[in-house]
Amino acid sequence: MVFIAILIGCIIGAILGINSPLIPYSISGYLAIGIMAALDSVFGGIKSVVQKNFDMRIFVSGFFINAITAVLLTYLGNKLNVDIALAAIVVFVGRIFIDLAIIRRYYVEKWTNWIEKKNKDKEIKKA
Repeated sequence: MVFIAILIGCIIGAILGINSPLIPYSISGYLAIGIMAALDSVFGGIKSVVQKNFDMRIFVSGFFINAITAVLLTYLGNKLNVDIALAAIVVFVGRIFIDLAIIRRYYVEKWTNWIEKKNKDKEIKKA
């Protein structure tokens, strides 16, 4: 169910993105940070589904609060002439890679168990 919602959201976002006007350079950095924060929340949500502890309230609140906080911190960093956006990107990308590693391990293990079961079933049929 969650994967279907994520897929539909990605498709709608892609369609809207193709048909939207160009984003001014002055706000593109803020948008990039917001998107990275949102992607971090999405991959965290997928990881929690895999680990069977997903909560929609936590996901939705984290999605919006993380994105808004990241944009506000980037704005504050720009006003203070400190590149906080770079630090945020490093953190978000690191967390995304960690989440992807957990998701990958889960599906590799699931696939390996399926192959082993399939091979065991073949051996039983042969005997």
